[in-house]
Amino acid sequence: MFEALKKHLKRGGVKREEILAPVEGMAVPLSEVKDPAFSEEILGKGMAIIPSKGRIVAPVNGVLSVMFETMHAVSITADNGAEVMIHVGLDTVTLKGEGYRSFKKQGDAVKAGELLLEFELEEIKRKGYDLITPVIILNTGEFPDMECHVGKKVKELEPIIELQVVK
Repeated sequence: MFEALKKHLKRGGVKREEILAPVEGMAVPLSEVKDPAFSEEILGKGMAIIPSKGRIVAPVNGVLSVMFETMHAVSITADNGAEVMIHVGLDTVTLKGEGYRSFKKQGDAVKAGELLLEFELEEIKRKGYDLITPVIILNTGEFPDMECHVGKKVKELEPIIELQVVK
């Protein structure tokens, strides 16, 4: 079995790809998110970032597949097939877009690092919202070997999730 895997790896059949941090802040496990849809991995596996800046950049190259009207969440279909959702805060949908500004629209091609959203971090916090930002791989089943880097401060575009991609 191991010999077959070694041959597969030599042919370049499996490679690791990175999902980059869409926001600067403290990287934490999903278990710290106070919403069972995230903490119980109902939507998929991933991690979360407690943001220290009010901007979200594309964590991968791909297509902006979903831009919620309320701008509290976006989803990108990466060039490698991963469906990456970034959900800015908990219950922030109730703000109806107040305090958020988008720079891209649904269907746009995006490159890693392009500005997607800005949000008024301190103002939204003052209103009582938790701004913890889950970064989820919605189609986790297609990426059986995923590694999340948590427990440290991250800067924008620092690797936070590694996926095994079978070519």
